Formats: sequence, C-alpha cells, structure tokens
Amino acid sequence: MTTTINISINGERQDTAENNLAKLIATLNTGDQYAVARNGEFVPKRLHEETVLEDGDTLDIVTPVGGG
Repeated sequence: MTTTINISINGERQDTAENNLAKLIATLNTGDQYAVARNGEFVPKRLHEETVLEDGDTLDIVTPVGGG
C-alpha cells in the first residue's frame, strides 16, 4: 500500500507518494538551478537526500530568472 502525503508546492496543495525531498524534486523537472524552502527554512542541496517530507509541509521552490 502506498502512503500519500498532502503538501503545498509554491502555494498549490497536492498529494504525493514521494516523502523524500530529492525524489520529489526529480519528479518536478526543475533543472539544476533552484532553491527550496521547507516550512519557511532554506534547505541546502546537500541535505535534500536526507530531508523527509511530512503531511502538511509547505515547499517554496524558486528558479533563477534572467534578464536585465
């Protein structure tokens, strides 16, 4: 049986079976340049593999925007 959790990604609630931040990011096709905050706290990329997501978490994922 697969357990799902409900999280918010950039303000949108969604159910996911991924409870590992690195695995979730891989499903989102963000590319290599991004930053993540979990519940308002920045999560360094070196910690993504060990970051376990929980039901109700809020993720903010930002990518750089070029321009001038």
